[in-house]
Amino acid sequence: MKKVAVVTGASSGIGEATVKKFLAEGYEVYAAARRLDRMAGLADLGAKLVSLDLTDDPSIVAAAERIRAEAGRIDVLVNNAGYGSYGAIEDVPLDEARRQFEVNLFGAARLIQLALPMMRAQRSGKIVNITSIGGKGWEPFGAWYHSTKFALEGLSDCLRVELRPFGIDVIVIEPGAIKTEWTGIASGNLIDRSGGTAYGAYARRHAAMFDKAGESSLPSPPEDVAAIIYRSVTARKPRTRYAAAGGARFFLFLNRVLSDRMQDSLMWRFSQANS
Repeated sequence: MKKVAVVTGASSGIGEATVKKFLAEGYEVYAAARRLDRMAGLADLGAKLVSLDLTDDPSIVAAAERIRAEAGRIDVLVNNAGYGSYGAIEDVPLDEARRQFEVNLFGAARLIQLALPMMRAQRSGKIVNITSIGGKGWEPFGAWYHSTKFALEGLSDCLRVELRPFGIDVIVIEPGAIKTEWTGIASGNLIDRSGGTAYGAYARRHAAMFDKAGESSLPSPPEDVAAIIYRSVTARKPRTRYAAAGGARFFLFLNRVLSDRMQDSLMWRFSQANS
């Protein structure tokens, strides 16, 4: 019997690459995202497409119920869906801040709630939460995004301990800079929210930093992260966290050894490098 993997945010980037990796390894894969048309190529490869809007509870429930009815189990759940909502705290409406949490945190938590009865019945399963180096570090104009990633790290730690009796592993993947749509979306959000406010000059430089970093040699292909995800779920005893490409190891090392004030200064210099 094939193992069943569910991957959210599967219409592009890390999610798309992860679906392809698990299909290549013989898994039955449910590829979930809002944009079904963007996943036509995955369907051609054998993935089962699932419409999923993480801001809409009935959509999450319907997706989980379909998988339960068709497959009867979930062996691997990869919570990858997310986006970067950037802008000065003063400028970002709280409705947008709440949406950022709905997509990046609460939607993942709800899907976990619905997957756990199947995993507990199996007494096995792997829950993979894609956080970021941004779940350990910080930067100006990224408060709401980083808050969601810090929160997902904390949720994962608590969940890992409470699931010990049931044979279910919780794994955190912390990508660095990856060649995906994420950078362009975050940069655009930043300009839209703060490009014309009191923070405008600083926000525009930070957006330019995003754009420059995206064009540099630093970002890794999403396939590198997909390979780490697969390695983590097939390990006999997976680590709790995996630094995943794109300079993640180096940035996480700096986070451990530098003081908060030193990191503040370093991040501000990077942010305003185009001044």
